[in-house]
Amino acid sequence: MFSGEADLNVLIVEDSLRLRESLGRGLGASGFAVDTAANGIIACQHLDTYEYELVVLDLGLPGMDGLSVLRHIQGRTSRPRVLVLSARD
Repeated sequence: MFSGEADLNVLIVEDSLRLRESLGRGLGASGFAVDTAANGIIACQHLDTYEYELVVLDLGLPGMDGLSVLRHIQGRTSRPRVLVLSARD
């Protein structure tokens, strides 16, 4: 699913299939290379495998929450920008 041909590689981390697919289609149609993950564990696997310029991150994830993913990103040498999506106050 990873495509290195676009100018900006984006990882969408969202447990809602509908929202994840919608964001992926929209960003993909705009020329971004998009990977998706439904939970924090898969997101960290992607982050350890590929380089991303941007992560769109939901905080309320199953298994490993978004704050844990943020801590994982902070521990990396290469840190993408993160846009947090959340229904939390």
